Amino acid sequence: MNKPNRHIFVCTSSRPTGQQKGMCLNKEGVSVMMKFMEEIGERDLGGDVAITNTGCFGLCEQGPIVVVYPDNVWYKKVSADDVEEIMDKHIEGGEPVTRLLI
Repeated sequence: MNKPNRHIFVCTSSRPTGQQKGMCLNKEGVSVMMKFMEEIGERDLGGDVAITNTGCFGLCEQGPIVVVYPDNVWYKKVSADDVEEIMDKHIEGGEPVTRLLI
């Protein structure tokens, strides 16, 4: 596997036991994750962009949280409807989506 240019982390409230519960799960974190996976596939960016679901970032009231590395950009209250904009502006365009920044 090649090292990706960017790595997107999406809080889905996973726990070490595999159980999912919590704010980001209740706020559609899994839907956000699935939409990112769909967009990465449709844009043929699988070798350039990796995606990983995570446990809690500790910012539950602002979830779902999305973090993009190596840019160290943190997004709050991301919905599946925001994913296309993040992909267009940030992942492909290099400019973070300011209205979602933490």
